[in-house]
Amino acid sequence: MCGICGIVNFDGAPVVSETVRRMTNSLIHRGPDAAGYHFEPGVGLGHRRLSIIDLATGQQPLANEDESVWVVFNGEIYNYLELRHFLELKGHYFRTSSDTEVIVHLFEEVGEECFSRLRGMFAIALFDRTRNQVVLARDRVGKKPLFYAYQHAQLIFGSELKAVLASNDVDTDVDLSAICDYFTFLYVPSPKSIYRAVRKIPPAHYAVFSEKGARLQAYWDLHFGEVEDRKDQDWSERVRQALLDAVRVRLMSEVPLGSFLSGGTDSSAVVACMAQVTDRPITACTVGFTEAKYSELEPARVLARHVGAQHCQSIVHPDALDVAARLAWHYDEPFADSSAIPTYYVSKAAREHVTVVLSGDGGDESFAGYGRYQREAADNRMRSMVPPAIRRWLLNPLINSYPRFEESSAIRRSENFLRRMSRDPLEGYLERITVPEAVRGELLAKDIQRNLRDYDPLDQFREHYGRSDTEDLLSRIQYLDVKTYLTDDICVKIDRASMAVSLEVRCPLLDDRLMELAARIPSAAKLRNGSGKYILKQAVKHLLPAGFLDRSKQGFAVPIAEWFRGGLRDFALNTLLEADDWLDRSSLRNLWDQHQRQEADHSAILWAAFMFRQWQNVQKSVLAGAISSA
Repeated sequence: MCGICGIVNFDGAPVVSETVRRMTNSLIHRGPDAAGYHFEPGVGLGHRRLSIIDLATGQQPLANEDESVWVVFNGEIYNYLELRHFLELKGHYFRTSSDTEVIVHLFEEVGEECFSRLRGMFAIALFDRTRNQVVLARDRVGKKPLFYAYQHAQLIFGSELKAVLASNDVDTDVDLSAICDYFTFLYVPSPKSIYRAVRKIPPAHYAVFSEKGARLQAYWDLHFGEVEDRKDQDWSERVRQALLDAVRVRLMSEVPLGSFLSGGTDSSAVVACMAQVTDRPITACTVGFTEAKYSELEPARVLARHVGAQHCQSIVHPDALDVAARLAWHYDEPFADSSAIPTYYVSKAAREHVTVVLSGDGGDESFAGYGRYQREAADNRMRSMVPPAIRRWLLNPLINSYPRFEESSAIRRSENFLRRMSRDPLEGYLERITVPEAVRGELLAKDIQRNLRDYDPLDQFREHYGRSDTEDLLSRIQYLDVKTYLTDDICVKIDRASMAVSLEVRCPLLDDRLMELAARIPSAAKLRNGSGKYILKQAVKHLLPAGFLDRSKQGFAVPIAEWFRGGLRDFALNTLLEADDWLDRSSLRNLWDQHQRQEADHSAILWAAFMFRQWQNVQKSVLAGAISSA
């Protein structure tokens, strides 16, 4: 695990070594163990290392035998030993025992096909001197980030946005559409970044850069249209074996390894599978909050005791002011998923004991665990009872008669329900998962609204939905979530929060083979009797305590609503009402007052605005050249 960065001038212009060193040092939290560099005319590559395997000889950048191809790499390749065997039979000579060296030889052997053969999480940069080109690639669901700026025959790239900015050679004009996206989805979706000049390599893609231009290519997709008809018992056995294999391959490590354990189905399944496939002691880490409804310490204790894991648990008392600024620095872009806070704290607690952890992230998307899937299925059953034209004719007049969005929580919920019912399933789902247009329309400053009057942030989600290869509604929204929410919220949250404390997180439930298997399971076997994850629960229930899976889903959250009415109140209000050209202060004040009077829970959109302010303040220091952590 590490951080990577580099500058390549395809016209051969010199690269200033100090610039690459500054970019690399901005990533020291991702790789505190060592730094490595490669320089040649027009090229500067940088690498920060967190040592996991091949501790003695795994330094990067690393080259092939004649040094015509160089690689810097962030991640882990779980099938590197079988790939190495294949390559040695082809005559390739290896100088190290690292998974990194497999990448450069595989690229030599099969070219751009190499990425589809890698099983793991990765962000890769390959410099091919013979062709004078760079190939950037990212894993299938975007577990590892990769930013780049490409203009005037120059490529600048990095594991984090701050590394690209540290080059001091990138335009930092804010992308107004990304601002709109953020206040719609609460994150900035790929391939955009918050800056117009910087983009992200999309998951499951690679890009080839040269002095002639750039070419982007997909190498993988998830197919829900290949459903297989099998009995539940057969599916549960296949899922169990695939999950055991996904856990097994992620246990390779020469440093202490453990697991997150929230007490929920997914992390409990991962820990139980770890107990099945390893004789090594398991360290399971849990954090809880003083507010009982936000804490799952007790079920986590039960599970740890059941599988014989060493349970490291702690009650945290978040310093909201400190953690907000810290997260704003690490996330580089506005990011409003408040579960980044417990993710950061559990990562910090785990790092006191281990260097690598397994987590349960990904189960909801593959096995239909989100409550919104259940609610959407119920909505669609109601839609199917009345033809669309009649629904619109009956419901639109009612919707138009409703008062403005700020009147009351009950009115707003009722209006949102009617609006979803009046629309087709996709538009109804988008209503459910996004900030209402009326809210973001009031929140953004009038000048920004005018500049964006022809922009609809939902179009990019409609494109993903349209690319799914099935007509099944649940499968289509699962596909949409994998391409958006999983990639740009869940994976971003895990990566930045864990790398902030130099902890590597591996996610067995995001194994591509397991995800492909889950995509072939009929929706009725995932979502059954109003309950999600049916097949996954059947697959692991005998590994867990009796009745353990009967509890309702709790989630991973912090008391943001209470913070805004308590210890964070004065600071948050002053921060939110700072004068600038981005947000409408009167609308913010209106939302704030309703929240304080408990007329409505506006904590999500207020947190989004608060973290936007935090990002603005942190970026001032980043753009001024300060690279040390908040």
